Amino acid sequence: MSSLLVKAAPRDRRIVEVTPTSAGWRYVGFEALRLAPGEEHAIDTGTRELCLVVLTGQVDVQVGAERYTALGTRDSVFEPVSPAALYLPPGRTLKVTAGRASEVALCTAPAEGRHGARAIDPAAMKRSVRGSGANTRYICDILPESDPLAEHLLVVEVLTPAGHSSSYPPHKHDADTSDETQLEETYYHRLNPPQGFAFQRVYTDDRSLDEAMAVENHDVVMVPRGYHPVVAPHGYDLYYLNVMAGPGRRWQFKNDPAHEWMLR
Repeated sequence: MSSLLVKAAPRDRRIVEVTPTSAGWRYVGFEALRLAPGEEHAIDTGTRELCLVVLTGQVDVQVGAERYTALGTRDSVFEPVSPAALYLPPGRTLKVTAGRASEVALCTAPAEGRHGARAIDPAAMKRSVRGSGANTRYICDILPESDPLAEHLLVVEVLTPAGHSSSYPPHKHDADTSDETQLEETYYHRLNPPQGFAFQRVYTDDRSLDEAMAVENHDVVMVPRGYHPVVAPHGYDLYYLNVMAGPGRRWQFKNDPAHEWMLR
């Protein structure tokens, strides 16, 4: 198994987890949970900010005296509907209760607590189309850099139709320069139908890092540095949830010069 590929536990409550310690980096944490109807899960944000995304199903979230009810409307991440989400600062304890079978993503990064807890309105999430032809994919910005009420986290979901490429031409964001920012990143993959697979490559200019991975439903790919394109084979739509964080909170990327010709 590739060191950058984190395989899912298909029958566990905790489907998959990445921590800064397990990843060997500083910022991004990611966890996906599966909750049965009525099941509860407690979370302490500790020293980290949290973006909780209701991928599917519906949950109630209790944060101190504040209660957020009936969060989530989707039965599938492949529906053209924005997800429910919450932003929570460090030092909060919360309880998530599933109203029906649900899947929840926990996206975290270190923070000082400069912003308060809030629900992120699905209707305010920008939805857009990126690319053209077989490079077309569909974007939902959950917590983008244009939203100032977070410290390090950037969260976005992408739907790539079967037979299409994504994160393409290959791009990277691993250096703090005038035209690039340093951001760690995770890709949480979902396939439709679920028995499918997709391919992701992570590589650097000097090929000191060069890994190609076959990803299956619920797997995570870690991107500590380098370019990271994705391809969805014929017959299988691909969804992924991206979590990014770094020393700053700006997404500025550099395309691989060898492949930038296709944008001309």
